[in-house]
Amino acid sequence: MHTVAVLALDQVIPFDLATPIEVFGRTRLPDGRSGYQVRVCAERQDVDAGAFTIRAHRGLDGLRGADTVIVPGTADPTAPLAPAVRDALREAAADGARIASICSGTFPLAATGLLDGLRATTHWIGAELLAALHPDIDVDPDVLYVDNGQILTSAGAAAGLDLCLHMIRRDHGSAVAADAARLSVMPLEREGGQAQFIVHDRPPAPQGSTFEPLLGWLQENLERDLSLADIAAHAGISTRTLMRRFREQTGCTPLQWLHRARVRRAQHLLETTQDPVERIAAQVGFGSPTAFRDRFKRTTGVSPRTYRRTFA
Repeated sequence: MHTVAVLALDQVIPFDLATPIEVFGRTRLPDGRSGYQVRVCAERQDVDAGAFTIRAHRGLDGLRGADTVIVPGTADPTAPLAPAVRDALREAAADGARIASICSGTFPLAATGLLDGLRATTHWIGAELLAALHPDIDVDPDVLYVDNGQILTSAGAAAGLDLCLHMIRRDHGSAVAADAARLSVMPLEREGGQAQFIVHDRPPAPQGSTFEPLLGWLQENLERDLSLADIAAHAGISTRTLMRRFREQTGCTPLQWLHRARVRRAQHLLETTQDPVERIAAQVGFGSPTAFRDRFKRTTGVSPRTYRRTFA
């Protein structure tokens, strides 16, 4: 039987810990047998889980021989990883175990070096920090999970369910995974990635930057058909200077910033009004509903209509 070892680190997030225990523990094969044996492992028997303490039945030796090792998220993702835990995870990987993280569990997994040179994700709130702490990892903040074969990572909270169902489908096929999804009251595949859940981008420029007034003007004029020349004229500089300084201060071009700001405004309108998509497209400055739908889906991963059904 496929053995899943769930590693409970100090300050483990209870939701992240319970997700693989419940999903894998309730999975049944077509003949009624359990699909997985699940065990909870920890460096110490008693583990701080915030509002309560849990008692793990197995020590780090429980990772040995496991087919899959899950690393749930912790409340402090930057906490140092104990050498014994690091070594246990590396040994499990060297023995061929599949290693997967949920939410901020990507941080302790990254601390082992197992993610170096690979694409990975985590909760969108922590993606920028993960990239800064581990520059050798290709961090993708927009997806629900990343499957590199032996090493997998997932985004926050519910994305752990997506990842577990994905692994069940890999192990036992779509029919078994679909049954597991029904038990979890989850779709087997969710449309879009976690980009649709990101409320705010990184602040486009530090407060007091020379472009702060220009950014305010752009925000107030999203509905206008603004060209690069229009923006440069308002700023009183050449388009070449605008491009150089704008990228220095915001990390993107003026039109990229404008598109993201328009999509953010559209998200707000889709959530709070019943205006048709065509009207919202005009309100946020897109020349046509088709162009709006294309840009919205490229930015959030879902269509405007799907976004409204999810968040309105």
